[in-house]
Amino acid sequence: METATHPAQLGLAHFIAQADMLAHFLLAILLVMSVITWYLIVPKSIANWRMKKNAQAFLERFWNASGLAAVGDYLQKNGINDPFSHLTHHGLKAAEQFRGKTGARLIESGSEDEFLTRALRRAINQDTARLEYGHTMLASIASSAPFVGLFGTVWGIYHALVNIGMSGSGSLDQVAGPVGEALIMTALGLAVAIPAVLAYNFFNRAKRQMLSEVDGFAHDLFAFMSTGVRNNTRVDNDVPRVYVAPAVRSA
Repeated sequence: METATHPAQLGLAHFIAQADMLAHFLLAILLVMSVITWYLIVPKSIANWRMKKNAQAFLERFWNASGLAAVGDYLQKNGINDPFSHLTHHGLKAAEQFRGKTGARLIESGSEDEFLTRALRRAINQDTARLEYGHTMLASIASSAPFVGLFGTVWGIYHALVNIGMSGSGSLDQVAGPVGEALIMTALGLAVAIPAVLAYNFFNRAKRQMLSEVDGFAHDLFAFMSTGVRNNTRVDNDVPRVYVAPAVRSA
């Protein structure tokens, strides 16, 4: 008959030592999920903070600029660091490309407004994809981690009951320890899932708020750009003739 395990010996370390290969595999999965979650949370939080800071600086400079030419000079000097500057960059490039179009390419088809609309829409789509980076992974971890932990708990309870049955002792002190250890897997699953859920909700809300502001800014920018494209005099005086694409910097 196996000797009883002292309560002081029970715990996470004892559970890991007594676990089989499947339990170790599930623990490794939870560990990988946790590492991925925090790998996404920390850099993405820093990137969002920098993006908001750069967006505020650009919008302040944009609305205080003397014209679109000054905005273009600012972009060439400081680069693209946020969705607003990225949108403006695409608008200025579209204006420059439309003035030099040959009509031989499909992308050059359509009116001035359609040309600008396509350019701004592409920029918004690119920013949307960039802001949604990691969201699918966080949602997958948040939804699957509890079930991974629960599966480990069921597997651990099964083996604990088998061992108790083989020992021939079904007293409460013999059952509570192994079953309690098996519940550690459920706790670990929740510990992995909760940060992923909170991070997903936070980043998703920040994305919706940012895209809502970008969409409003796109309407204002479209009004400025479409007016400039239709008025040749304003284009010559306001939008730089040769607009060199600035270096794109990571947010």
